[in-house]
Amino acid sequence: MILTLEQKNDISEIIKKIILPMNVVCDVSVNEEMVGGKEIVTAAISAPEDAKFLIGKNGQNLQALEHVARSLLLKKTEGIALFVDVNDYKKSKATQIALIAKDAVSRVRNTQRAEALIPMSPYERRIVHMELASVSDVTTESIGQEPQRRIVVKPYRS
Repeated sequence: MILTLEQKNDISEIIKKIILPMNVVCDVSVNEEMVGGKEIVTAAISAPEDAKFLIGKNGQNLQALEHVARSLLLKKTEGIALFVDVNDYKKSKATQIALIAKDAVSRVRNTQRAEALIPMSPYERRIVHMELASVSDVTTESIGQEPQRRIVVKPYRS
């Protein structure tokens, strides 16, 4: 399903209405792509001056903004995965997390001992699981309870 211009405008307008009371000047662009047969819609917010306010500590405000936007758009965009990003914060965070995961793989290969990573959000844990899924000599497992849930990288033993 390809979004119509009207649907893209609806997404953009709803996000702007959520941000309006915060007095943050921003632009919202809506992009879509197919990933694994599923349509992914990203609302990219450009906020040159107040990005840190929209992102919050460890991305908590951004997570809340995304949750509210998804809830408000649920009926209008059924079957579409909506992601919200501010000044490419999530993209750079995903790159950092992928590097952390690769470094952990190196250490696990050298020591042949399991290593627990720092606590991560579900989104961040998913990045690690996906990044390491193609690595044949290690396996990953999520352990613990939120907000301390983390991934353990283990040597693979058949």
